[in-house]
Amino acid sequence: MAIFFINFCPQNISLNMIKKTAVAFVTTLFTTINAVICFAEIRLPAVFSDNMVLQQQSNVTIWGWSSPGENIFITTSWNNHTDSVKATASASWKLSVATPAAGGPYTITLKAGNTVVLKNVLIGEVWVCSGQSNMQWSSLNGLPEMDRELPNSANPNIRLFQIPQTTSAYPQDNCAGTWQECTADNLKSFSAVAYFFGKKLQAQLNVPIGLINTSWGGTPAEVWTPREAIESSPILKSAADQQVRNDWWPVEPGATYNAMIAPITSFNIAGAIWYQGESNTNSASTYDRLMRTMINSWRKAWNKEIPFYYVQIAPFKYGWKNVGILIREAQTKTMEHPKTGMVVITDLVENVKDIHPRQKQEVGNRLAAWALADTYHKEGIAYKSPMYKNMQINKNKATVYFDNAEDGLMLKEGDKKATEFYIAGENKNFLPADVKIENDHVILSNKKIKTPAAVRFAFSNTAIGNLFNKAGLPVNPFRTDDWVIDTEKE
Repeated sequence: MAIFFINFCPQNISLNMIKKTAVAFVTTLFTTINAVICFAEIRLPAVFSDNMVLQQQSNVTIWGWSSPGENIFITTSWNNHTDSVKATASASWKLSVATPAAGGPYTITLKAGNTVVLKNVLIGEVWVCSGQSNMQWSSLNGLPEMDRELPNSANPNIRLFQIPQTTSAYPQDNCAGTWQECTADNLKSFSAVAYFFGKKLQAQLNVPIGLINTSWGGTPAEVWTPREAIESSPILKSAADQQVRNDWWPVEPGATYNAMIAPITSFNIAGAIWYQGESNTNSASTYDRLMRTMINSWRKAWNKEIPFYYVQIAPFKYGWKNVGILIREAQTKTMEHPKTGMVVITDLVENVKDIHPRQKQEVGNRLAAWALADTYHKEGIAYKSPMYKNMQINKNKATVYFDNAEDGLMLKEGDKKATEFYIAGENKNFLPADVKIENDHVILSNKKIKTPAAVRFAFSNTAIGNLFNKAGLPVNPFRTDDWVIDTEKE
């Protein structure tokens, strides 16, 4: 190339200028070639990385980006089979791959203009863990149970994927994060509830467990629901408009769904767990509708009726009367939705002035019990709290029957009588009830009430009942009436 310029260049151009021109040309040439090569490279979303877990015995979608028209060849080591797919004109591609029964580690090799090898891949059960701060909280928030757990927490069959807190105005197809093996260091900032849930599943199922933590303290459920689903409902839109803006978390409908849920909805999962509700106490009357809408939206996005298990919010002194118990009542109604289940935790509270109960291990264990019994069909697992069934009035007594108390009811160890039961006549004046426990029902009365009309149990923001089934699960708070509830400021 240099000789060409020497032979044909004008005589007023120096040899030094020729050398500089040649160097510049070669540099530009290699830069252009390198740019073309980089453009052709396979690029994967963050949820595909070393150490990941894929859902077992299912068709999983692998997707990414490359040069338009590029052929991508994908080889999975569990069967040494190679599939191929061609990138679209928009430079994206996706391919469905069948996974075997749980096992590993495996590799996934992707080849096009470059080669990407995903190593230490496990096949098992993948769960999404979401909600607000009680799901987000980790050992960094001062949880004694996690302090005790960390030294012995290393488990290569549990993998963690943490999605950072971020928002977007539109649904995204990628997010930040990387899969990590469960070690003490990696677990320090990971959800305690999610970890204990995964630990219980891994021990009982003896398969790898993948946990995707996508949670944000303070967030109302609207931000985890697609905007169009909120705005298409005047009732939900009106409730969403009541959310107070602040500097600590988003309140716009769909904001975290777009950035923290949408990017993983093509990633096949077994189900989801959820711990949220405290930030929706200003609109409890619409919370059941909101949760059903959110659950349906997630299931539509995953194209799968994923099981959805959630935690009933704990007793807490909010400053407004009954707003917390009305959310708990709404959460109870949501259990009527298909493939849902609720964990009651009224007994796991040490301080009703702390919105973050410190006992997270039992919360995770109770969520895992729901999954083990309801999703994985393990027998002999107690997982449902006693629920109000019906009431019968006989003269001056009200007899209340419960579901999920076939073996009978019992008091908290050391207690002599049941608390938080109230009874009222037609005047709607509730008085403490005298309680007699008989097998799966209780008989209630008060000498001042000749004809009972309604019964309530643990029906206030801070009430902590002491009645359990024989499996040790607390009776769910309830009321038998539909009278207007006072939510004025305390």
